[in-house]
Amino acid sequence: MTLASLLFAFLAGALHVFIFTLESLTWTRPATWKRFGVASQSDAETTRSLAYNQGFYNLFLATGAFIGAGLVALGGEGSAQAVAGWTLIFSCCGSMLLAAAVLAFTGRKYLRAAITQGITPLIAVVLGLLAILP
Repeated sequence: MTLASLLFAFLAGALHVFIFTLESLTWTRPATWKRFGVASQSDAETTRSLAYNQGFYNLFLATGAFIGAGLVALGGEGSAQAVAGWTLIFSCCGSMLLAAAVLAFTGRKYLRAAITQGITPLIAVVLGLLAILP
């Protein structure tokens, strides 16, 4: 269960790095802002700073998931390093999952994006709990 949880935490982090790229680096490209349902280039320019900030939030969650997975993978079972790693995984993947839930409740048109954003952290958290609970 541990290895599978780490794999899904890594995948959740990778997806959030991709989201960071879209929101912080390519937001004003038509292919990007259209993907997010922004109506026009002008609206993309207006919301650029908000998207930029949100992208970094996603990058920081991804970084926490990556570091957490690394700490668990390299630490011995029950070691302080592994405990710190699981804490990061549960915190970062849990935040990703909760953000996906908020997105899902924002409106029906966001349901697909919410599932895409939330499925890998959900699996990481569930498998992580199964790995550490007796």
